[in-house]
Order: sequence, then C-alpha cells, then structure tokens
Amino acid sequence: GLVIDGRTLEHVLHDNLQNIFLELTEKCRAVVCCQATPLQKSVLVKLVRHKLKAMTLAVGDGANDVSMIQVADTGVGISGQEGMQAVMASDFAISQFRHLRKLLLVHGHWCYTRLTNMVLYFFYKNVTYVNLLFWYQFFCGFSGTSMTDYWILILFNLLFTSMPPIIYGVLDKDVSAEILMELPQLYTM
Repeated sequence: GLVIDGRTLEHVLHDNLQNIFLELTEKCRAVVCCQATPLQKSVLVKLVRHKLKAMTLAVGDGANDVSMIQVADTGVGISGQEGMQAVMASDFAISQFRHLRKLLLVHGHWCYTRLTNMVLYFFYKNVTYVNLLFWYQFFCGFSGTSMTDYWILILFNLLFTSMPPIIYGVLDKDVSAEILMELPQLYTM
C-alpha cells in the first residue's frame, strides 16, 4: 500500500509527476491519502478516472468530500456526525462505513444483473412490437392504418414497461446475499 499526505499530494498533482504517481498507484493494492483538501481529493479522482480510464468510487462522510463524490462515477455518502452534505451529493447513502462491503458486493451485483437483463428485455419488447407493425403494413397494403386503438397501445406500454421491472427488481436475486458476501470474486463476473 501507499500512504501520501496532503502536502506531497499537492506537488504530485500540480507538477509533472502525475504519470509517475499513476504508475506507482497502479502497482499498489491500496492508496491512502490523508489530510488532503477537498480540491486535491476531486483532482485525484478525476486524474485516475481520465488517465487510467478506470471506474471510480468515492466514499465520503462530510462537506469536504462533496466535490470528490460528484466527480466520481459512483458516489457513496456516509451519514454521520459531520452532517448530511455528502449524503445529499451521493448516488448511494449508508449509515456506517461497515455497510460499504454489502452495498458493493451484494446490491452492486444484483443491480448490475438486473439492469443488464432489463436492457435486453426492453430491446426485445420494442423489436417485437415494431416487427408486428412492420408485418401489419403488408397486411393492410401500406395504407397507414393503425393496427390497434390508442388505449390498447397505452395498456400494452403500461403493462409491459412498468410491471416487469417492478417484479424483476423485487424478486430477482440470482445469487443469495450470503454467498455474495462469502465469495467476493463473483463481483468481477
């Protein structure tokens, strides 16, 4: 691991040492920056995000972490003694730092699988409906006649656009929470 303080971080971020610093951080399992200013935190996250083309996650618990949380791809705010500014700026909020593991390994895994399956579902739903309209135009001689009444189209979209995501979001859990917590390797899948 690498531990770097705010004064050293300032020199690294503003001088021509960025590339050397990024090469060093890539070789470390963890990098801890202590006593960094809010601007340094956000610049560091932005640097890692753009230069290394990496997905970034920022975790903060106070107002000094807001800029870092907003720059990251995903921001997690911890509600605590320093106020609610970080929580209000974040994508996800947790009450204690120890809940971060479950948020990432369990809910992150479930959210990713649900989103990917829903994207495929909506793609195939729309392909099916457009295919139906296409072949109906051959049947009616390309006259532009409507295949269905508007209320049927509204009912179709209401049922097949709102109900499956709700049901799928509540019921789908491809792997149980206990297994996901015991095997963090499943997250990379």
